[in-house]
Amino acid sequence: MAVIRKTDITTGMQAFDDWCAAARALEGTAPRTDIAPRLPRPTMALAVRYSLHMLELKAPGPGVEVRVAPWGAIKILDGPASDPHNLTPPDVIELDPDVWLRVAGGITTWAEEREVGHISAVGERDDLSALLPLG
Repeated sequence: MAVIRKTDITTGMQAFDDWCAAARALEGTAPRTDIAPRLPRPTMALAVRYSLHMLELKAPGPGVEVRVAPWGAIKILDGPASDPHNLTPPDVIELDPDVWLRVAGGITTWAEEREVGHISAVGERDDLSALLPLG
């Protein structure tokens, strides 16, 4: 199942741009790893879904699952896929929506978020820094 409907791509792009603009407006008011603009829930959901869709286009494959609960999960990068008894691939990365949007939008880096403990990752391919930011 797609993480975003085709009819929501344009709205999702705008939501992602709005989140990034709001985050940049907050730079200097808090540590970068704490920046978390409060936008309406539907805007946040579309921003996450659109950015996950962009990552999926950039690095397709079945090997790593990226989860941004509660709004989406995708599989990316080549590598071993899920086995038939366990639908989870061997590499799983979980992020909160604000953490995901910060790294996807270039507000923070993967290393910064990892250092403060905001990224949960299991497996050999647990570093997406070569794919981010998406811009």
